[in-house]
Amino acid sequence: MKATPRVRKIALLGKFTYPELRLSSIHDPIKRDFYTTMAIQERWSTQTLDERIGAVMFERTAIAKKPDDAIVSELSELRASGQFNQELVLKDPYILDFLELNDRYLEKDLEDAILRDIEQFLLELGSGFTFIAIQKRIQIDNDDFYIDLLFYNRKLKRLVAIDLKLEKFKHSHKSQMELYLSWLNKYEVEEDENPPLGIILCTSKK
Repeated sequence: MKATPRVRKIALLGKFTYPELRLSSIHDPIKRDFYTTMAIQERWSTQTLDERIGAVMFERTAIAKKPDDAIVSELSELRASGQFNQELVLKDPYILDFLELNDRYLEKDLEDAILRDIEQFLLELGSGFTFIAIQKRIQIDNDDFYIDLLFYNRKLKRLVAIDLKLEKFKHSHKSQMELYLSWLNKYEVEEDENPPLGIILCTSKK
């Protein structure tokens, strides 16, 4: 009986599954350990694993900027405790090409595009994000302010405020975000939650 292409493929793989072969093709041991640990913790499918590797998730995760021994230590801690820290969740940079915006657009256009494709935006943000609000109104000293996007991260157990800026990073952006986080910490954070985090999405940073 002539073997079908699928049967021949399985025979060639032998005792290895496709995810194992995909991971073994990553020559950097730390990078391979990252994807292996995250795949197990997050229960990624083979397709998800391929997508994360193809999107260079490790290189864009904040933990990749740390020394090798620190990365190894934090991955070991994740395997032991199952608890994520922000370096394993947050990215730098975030890639929003999937929104397919024109070269010139306003912040409102960006917000609308994110809401239209909120599922893909959540995937780009990373593990555990849940959408809460757009243009979250807060009041400080009788003045109204608006947080562009507000999320909750189940892995980190904290609110995450996102500010959208169509310009290069300025120190005033940081001051504004700190104001938002102070208000959220005072009025929105529950007893069992960690302090809120802020993400400023801008065109570039210094």
